[in-house]
Amino acid sequence: MFERTRSFLTKLGLPSGDAFDLPTSEKRFADGAHFRVEVPTVNTAQALQALVETAEKHGVVVNRVDETYGGFRHTAEEIKEYRSIARDWGLELNFSVGPRAPYDTGATVQTSQGVRIGYRLRGMEQIVRAIEDVKRIVDLGIRGVLVYDEGLLWVLSKMRHAGELPPELHFKVSAHCGHANPAAFRMLVEQGADSINPVRDLQLPMIAALRQAVDVPLDVHTDNPPASGGFIRVYEAPEMVRVAAPVHLKTGNSAVGAHGSLTSDTDGRRMADVAAITVEMVRKYLPDAIQTERGCEDLAIPV
Repeated sequence: MFERTRSFLTKLGLPSGDAFDLPTSEKRFADGAHFRVEVPTVNTAQALQALVETAEKHGVVVNRVDETYGGFRHTAEEIKEYRSIARDWGLELNFSVGPRAPYDTGATVQTSQGVRIGYRLRGMEQIVRAIEDVKRIVDLGIRGVLVYDEGLLWVLSKMRHAGELPPELHFKVSAHCGHANPAAFRMLVEQGADSINPVRDLQLPMIAALRQAVDVPLDVHTDNPPASGGFIRVYEAPEMVRVAAPVHLKTGNSAVGAHGSLTSDTDGRRMADVAAITVEMVRKYLPDAIQTERGCEDLAIPV
């Protein structure tokens, strides 16, 4: 059915449909690994310290963490503390752009229909302020940026290419952008995305089709807080690795109430517990899968 349309899509380098055969991905991270562990919503330095210490007790390597409260809402001293912890533990660290729709004066995003806006920026002045936020965290030594707006991604990519931003700066596209199909992922890569987080509830054939469309790492949620669905898919984590490699398993969020909330050291320990369960599932059901070791050279380690 729809063969002419499917044929044209394949000419564009896109899959002809969702990958219901769940093919095994042959793509890998630069170090040859299939997966990395990513913990989002690590929104205080105290939570980060508790997370990495507890993960070590579990024998689990956390490769990457995401701050999602907003870079401009942290003092310079706390950002430096984040950087110090990340450097000591060999972590890739992404800081989110602070100015975004829920922090703006517009009311639409606060309504039930406004959720469709996501965290996108409203007006050109907010683009300017978002760029300034990125410059601030870069000046403080951060080399990973969590981006919520496709226009901002395009501008930041142009700035990186022009030498206005460091060439090693990594752009990660947030799930709050709402992208969920291979065509959108191809567009984001062309705009400069270095890794992409699909919406959180995609099924395995959909995730496998995303992998067919792009080579950059996919950042796939294994669990979520109640505010964004509350689902826990840790038993699917091995298949996520198999069909989506190279993949960041985004894990730990089911231990907190919502994305973007301030997290405590207790939250950090609970998130590490969830990460340990996710890694246990991968090791048990996909034992040949390789995880990146701590401090891998191609990670964007803060300087």
